[in-house]
Amino acid sequence: MDSARVCIGFDSKEVVAYHVLCQSILDRASIPVQFVPIVLSNLGGIFTRERNALQSTEFSFSRFLTPLLSDYQGWSLFLDCDMLFRADIAELWALRDDRYAVQVVKHDYQPKVETKFLGQTQTKYEKKNWSSAMLFNNARCTALTQDYVNTATGLQLHQFKWLDGDENIGEIPAAWNWLVNEYDYDPNAKNVHFTDGGPYFDEYRNDDYAEEWFAARDRMLHVQQRV
Repeated sequence: MDSARVCIGFDSKEVVAYHVLCQSILDRASIPVQFVPIVLSNLGGIFTRERNALQSTEFSFSRFLTPLLSDYQGWSLFLDCDMLFRADIAELWALRDDRYAVQVVKHDYQPKVETKFLGQTQTKYEKKNWSSAMLFNNARCTALTQDYVNTATGLQLHQFKWLDGDENIGEIPAAWNWLVNEYDYDPNAKNVHFTDGGPYFDEYRNDDYAEEWFAARDRMLHVQQRV
């Protein structure tokens, strides 16, 4: 049976986010799922670049190690940790298309706010949030070497300059990376992205889909006390 390899950005400021995202995927998955947390302290000497003042998470750049961590074989899905799945990951996994090196939701928007969680600046650039959910056709992403990921500029990475051209970027439906607060509430959103800040931060605990996130957290913490 086909299994989905899912690399998830891990941030020490949002530990709970990683585990709740995994739970939300497991709750609905109809295929086996392999989770790979991208934790900086686990990467040894693979990731050596200094933290940039503009990066809002620890995995802002390490996400691009996903093909290397997959030995440039098969397909891998990268996800930001501040997401919540509301549909079967098998539906997304079935969208893989060998015509492309990478597939993303091609957002075309300007952020509504100037600052996001923990008072961090909301940076604006072309192709913003395209890289927050990426289906990697790993064998076609060999340009993402250890050296390149450690030395390329942020825009080179996030704007996919490591590809020969944008024709190598396939599109997946927006429902698979629905930006909370930036987009209106959609009951049919399949994967919601708390890009401005997750419900685990007090100022975002009443945002769209927050109740569903807390329900997933409760399931993640569940222990059956008696048989």
